[in-house]
Amino acid sequence: MRDAFSGLHPIVNIVYFVSVLLFSMLFMHPVLQAISLVCALVYSFMLSGRRAVVFNLAYMLPLLIVTAVLNPLFNHAGVTLLFYLSNGNPITLESILYGVSAACMFITVIIWFSCYNAVMTSDKFIYLFGKIMPALSLILSMVLRFVPRYKAQLKVISNGQKSIGRDVTQGSLLVKARNGMTILSIMTTWALENAIETADSMKSRGYGLPGRTSFSMYRFDGRDKLVLGIMLGLIAMIVVGAFMGENTMRFFPSLKLPERSWLGLVVYVAFGGFSLVPVIIQAVEEWKWKRIASRT
Repeated sequence: MRDAFSGLHPIVNIVYFVSVLLFSMLFMHPVLQAISLVCALVYSFMLSGRRAVVFNLAYMLPLLIVTAVLNPLFNHAGVTLLFYLSNGNPITLESILYGVSAACMFITVIIWFSCYNAVMTSDKFIYLFGKIMPALSLILSMVLRFVPRYKAQLKVISNGQKSIGRDVTQGSLLVKARNGMTILSIMTTWALENAIETADSMKSRGYGLPGRTSFSMYRFDGRDKLVLGIMLGLIAMIVVGAFMGENTMRFFPSLKLPERSWLGLVVYVAFGGFSLVPVIIQAVEEWKWKRIASRT
């Protein structure tokens, strides 16, 4: 089965991703960061399977380690001194934990963005913002599909050049460099021509003109209303917790966590439930599907 959350209305998708990205960037509480990272990993795996595992282990894990290690080398704030480096710079517990927290936040946001790119397609983006800001929405939709489309075209060009003996893996170092410049020149020419063709195509269709109507397959039904209502309720609980100081942690000059309270526990549960909304929807859809299949 395809991802059930992707089949919801684009408004539901954009509200979810904007909220979860903002929460992941703003909240430095270790519990909330751990919840967001785990939920992002689960949803990423659910969307991409083995590719997500390879991406997270090969790129995200090393980036997490490097980012966490670099911070205490440059940031020496904090009152809990652990040891001195050979150059005399102090290493503090607060700087290490802040580096881990910042690295976790950075990695979590990247993983959430990878999920966003898989769910929020260019047609959904244009549907949401085409009437409000037609030119900007078109440019952003083109930018969002830039990497996968250009990677595919680069592979086509490389294979074509390889078939005539002009690939970057063939010949001497000078020949490889010359072949690489040829491929880059072909790729640049294709990109410029593609941009002009896209602009002319959208202009001929009257894109951005006042009163222009557009075809849409999206309909805001009862399921979308239910999911959006639940999400807004959870967001309200999380925001209230933020105003009450339950979603933050002080790192400098000394570590300080909010005192344990029932409100903090409610915020953790609400944030976990909100972050797992796509996973829960997918689980419910699979359960319904299996139940229907067992009856036939």
